[in-house]
Amino acid sequence: MKNVLITGASGFVGSFLVAEAVAQGYQVLAGIRKTSSTKHLQQAGVHLVELNFADTALLTQQLQQAETNFGTIDYVVHNAGLTQANNPNDFFTVNAQYTRHFVAALQQLGHPLQKFVLISSLAAYGPGKADFQPINIHTPYAPITAYGRSKLEAELFVKNTADWPYVIINPTAVYGPRDKDLFEFVKLVHGGFEPYLGRHQQMITLIHVHDLARATIAVMGRADVVRNSYIVSDGNSYSKEELGAVLKGLFGKKTLKIKLPLAPIVAVVSLVEKLYALAGKRPFLNKEKVTEISSANWICESEIWEALQTKPTYVLSNGMQQTVAWYTANGWLK
Repeated sequence: MKNVLITGASGFVGSFLVAEAVAQGYQVLAGIRKTSSTKHLQQAGVHLVELNFADTALLTQQLQQAETNFGTIDYVVHNAGLTQANNPNDFFTVNAQYTRHFVAALQQLGHPLQKFVLISSLAAYGPGKADFQPINIHTPYAPITAYGRSKLEAELFVKNTADWPYVIINPTAVYGPRDKDLFEFVKLVHGGFEPYLGRHQQMITLIHVHDLARATIAVMGRADVVRNSYIVSDGNSYSKEELGAVLKGLFGKKTLKIKLPLAPIVAVVSLVEKLYALAGKRPFLNKEKVTEISSANWICESEIWEALQTKPTYVLSNGMQQTVAWYTANGWLK
């Protein structure tokens, strides 16, 4: 049985990566923090490993102890990262600097890894051009947020590490059971309110967390796939209003549809951001975030399915049906 170390294992995406790896017959070392919830990491074949990415020497010791306890680490899926921060510099510390620390510690183990999979983001590429040409792995990087730039910095470091057996995964927007980000929009539609930023045409792409996990673990185990990158979506693109339409159909409800003009939203967000800055903080909805979520073109090519000779299990219609069913069964929607 091969060992895979999955970092950020207690989070939304991480917990699905762990479940998929177990289902595929791997022994999983679940990398967590001291404060992490382990609610979704209770399966047989999962061993908890506390990791401190801030201290390379301590991290090296922790990895060495993990190998002593559970055997050689064959594969790594580096999923740990920061998606929200009070200070933009924190993105670079956690997403980029900690990746450098992690690679340095892994190199001290004294044996080669079979694969190092970095979970990055489509945000590292930034939105596509106004002509709605799809983003692909050859598209020049043009991230528009600190988060995207920090993910790009981590990618470039990994790519420039000599003889490092990397695969980079760039997911588009991820949704599914336990997701809290898209749930905010779902909750609004459930309550009869359907807001959109701007009146312009916008195309988005999505990936169900189950399919992201399935593709990631499959690519990880492929010996013939190394030093490569993949953008991961369900292979479709959707207008910004299609998600609302699908949800309304599932709920059997009419909604109040409002298209919020961008200019006043940006003005209000800019003011709030300045007020937060006085306290050394940054609101989640900041100017960068508004620009990102209102960008017109997030269409992307997802060649990973052809490489794996399979297809996603979920597209928007059945993916949201399954996700909403989970939200309802678990009391998130009332």
